Amino acid sequence: MTAPPLQGPATGPPPASSPAPPPPPRRRGGHTRISSLHTGLIAGAAGLTVVMIFVIQNAHSVSISFLGAHLHLSLAVALLLAAISGAVVMAAAGTARITQLRRILRRTRRKPQAS
Repeated sequence: MTAPPLQGPATGPPPASSPAPPPPPRRRGGHTRISSLHTGLIAGAAGLTVVMIFVIQNAHSVSISFLGAHLHLSLAVALLLAAISGAVVMAAAGTARITQLRRILRRTRRKPQAS
């Protein structure tokens, strides 16, 4: 007589896993450079329209004094110059930070790995 097989976990082949789902079909007319350009042009035209309305509604002249300079400008022009100046300062600070981070990254890549 032979002994009955030991009871325990199944040692047979693992259950068949379901096959991976197929990748989603590619969309036609997806995101391209021309579609980005088209979207940018539409956004730019909308922004230009808003700025033109702002300039037309704020056309009266104001007196501006800054660091000894005295000017008479349209209110809209003065506000737009202030906004552009702020954007330039912010862009300069962002560029300086990105340059700093790239320099640090280059230094860490050049250092030999101590293992």
